[in-house]
Amino acid sequence: MLKEFRDFAMRGNVIDLAVGVVIGVAFGAIVDSLVNDIIMPPVGLLLGGVDFSDIFINLSGTDYPSLEAARSAGAPVIAIGSFINTILHFLIIAFAIFILVKQINRLRGPAPAPEVTTKECPACATTIPIKARRCPNCTSELYV
Repeated sequence: MLKEFRDFAMRGNVIDLAVGVVIGVAFGAIVDSLVNDIIMPPVGLLLGGVDFSDIFINLSGTDYPSLEAARSAGAPVIAIGSFINTILHFLIIAFAIFILVKQINRLRGPAPAPEVTTKECPACATTIPIKARRCPNCTSELYV
């Protein structure tokens, strides 16, 4: 059983997946910093000094100065600002992955053409195997 597990863990796909997950976590931290520290402050400033992470709808009816204060008091809230930040994170990560996959596909080049295994009978225009010497449909003899 340990040998099977070792063989499974050492296959290229599993190692590639592990590396992808580690890089993805690190990339997520970079995107988190990009959104919270670089993108959202100017957007908030343009919208009148709004901190998006503090935009929330309080469902309890009590006033709270911030989202953190409402959450620590146990008030039910809809955290709109956090949701907007999460959407921006997703869009940035999705765009980066799109660009990465597009570049990888460009470097790989076009897929090889599939091997031709059939041909058309000149007499009846039916598709037949490429090695056929006689058409199985019209029985005409095919010249190689």
